[in-house]
Amino acid sequence: MIKEIQGGPMKTIVYMVRHAESPYTEGTERTRGLTLQGKMNAERITDILTNEGIHSIVSSPYARAILTLEGVAATLELDIQIMEDLRERHFSDDMIADEEFEPASKKMFDDPNYALPGGESNTVCQDRAVGVLKQILEEYKGKKVAIGTHGHVMTLMMNYFDSSYGLDFMNQTKKPDIYRLQYDEMELENVTRLWSE
Repeated sequence: MIKEIQGGPMKTIVYMVRHAESPYTEGTERTRGLTLQGKMNAERITDILTNEGIHSIVSSPYARAILTLEGVAATLELDIQIMEDLRERHFSDDMIADEEFEPASKKMFDDPNYALPGGESNTVCQDRAVGVLKQILEEYKGKKVAIGTHGHVMTLMMNYFDSSYGLDFMNQTKKPDIYRLQYDEMELENVTRLWSE
């Protein structure tokens, strides 16, 4: 029997799924769920991703990220693997006012080592999240994996492979949002946005 020759190297596809809208209430970072609009959008995500041939689903431990992909997992009969290091960046031990959020984010992207009191810098957050992403690329080489994620963490993971993904990119992403990343080994070759308003 002649072994079939594969056409070129196997590509690994990662679907970055930024969570759907979540009601913002202080002190419930891990547990807050989705708004009604968020739940409706999560159903659209299920529709978009169901026929992509996804092999595995990995998520941040935060409820809003898990709930956004729950429909996909149920439809495809896959378990959602929780990866603690995919959690959203810890901004600060102090309460941050809405008007302080933008300038603080800008400063973090301008200086990757800058952090608010008790919070994570871009470098620290990127290192832990990219560690998980590299593990996923290694373990699921040639497969398709959906990742339940957050705005900052998603941007920093993408930024590691392509520095053009920075603050401007993050600020124009939506809740939810989906980006299809095509990798050849550890090289990001192509990014396609699958979500549309």
